[in-house]
Amino acid sequence: MTTNEQLELGFNGTQTRIFGRKRENRMVRGQWWFAKMREAVANAMDWSAPVETRPEQMWMPGANRSLKA
Repeated sequence: MTTNEQLELGFNGTQTRIFGRKRENRMVRGQWWFAKMREAVANAMDWSAPVETRPEQMWMPGANRSLKA
């Protein structure tokens, strides 16, 4: 064995990598995921914006200082 070769071990004599099948599975899972996300967006409720309330002026105890010039 030279330094340019790599030793690959499998379990129970099976092949360590199946190139085409793994990629196909990833593609199918990705397609399924994006289909679900598109479905979720399509079925999303249209929320209306909340009505903005008027600002409320409050008096805070102890915060009444007068300015001295």
